[in-house]
Amino acid sequence: MSEPYLLLWLEGPLQAWGHDSRFGRRDSLDFPTKSGVLGLLCCALGAGGAQRELLADLAGLDMQVDAYVLADCEGNPQLRQPLLRDFHMVGSGYDDQDPWQTLLIPKTSEGKKAVGGGTKMTYRYYLQDSAFAVALQVPATRLEPFATALREPVWDLYLGRKNCVPTEFVYQGQHATARAALDAGFALARGKHRAFAFRVLQGEHEGDELLTLNDVPLQFGEHKQYRDRRVTIRLGAI
Repeated sequence: MSEPYLLLWLEGPLQAWGHDSRFGRRDSLDFPTKSGVLGLLCCALGAGGAQRELLADLAGLDMQVDAYVLADCEGNPQLRQPLLRDFHMVGSGYDDQDPWQTLLIPKTSEGKKAVGGGTKMTYRYYLQDSAFAVALQVPATRLEPFATALREPVWDLYLGRKNCVPTEFVYQGQHATARAALDAGFALARGKHRAFAFRVLQGEHEGDELLTLNDVPLQFGEHKQYRDRRVTIRLGAI
């Protein structure tokens, strides 16, 4: 008997799902990464640190995603909003003579003052007005603890970055198969007047695009580790 699935509904004004970003430029994929979804689950559980055992139980299991956009009056998908670019200054406006304020100014790897000052410019990109139904396969023995944690999270849940707040309950039930979970997600999307945009399948399947993502977390915490995952993008009708 295969392992069951949780249905997660990820909806909010802003979402950000980075997978290969550098400090100065924080991009976002068009859909949630596995590392982002498992990070959200760890927040719900209040599970900090490396979490190698928990991640090992989840690394090889399935995750499928349906993306939804706002629909027009006839139920057809509207054009997706462009990526929002947000400009940040990190470390500016602080007094480097103040022992507390200087802690907020970026330093070199040796802890010394950076050449030309510590202020860093960063660009961060966000999806706008997106919604995703995520069918996440989990071990049957962990199903109820995960569901309880998502209903009553220990730490705040966010959609990729801490300023990306969900506007709907994330947990939307448990199902025996991915198809059943995504069908329930489709019904939820119709009630919200949203139209299907594309599907992301884990692994290599017939589809419109095949991607390799380095988004399967093996270890969180200070020294993060990831491995690759192949995903297939399918456009058009379900």
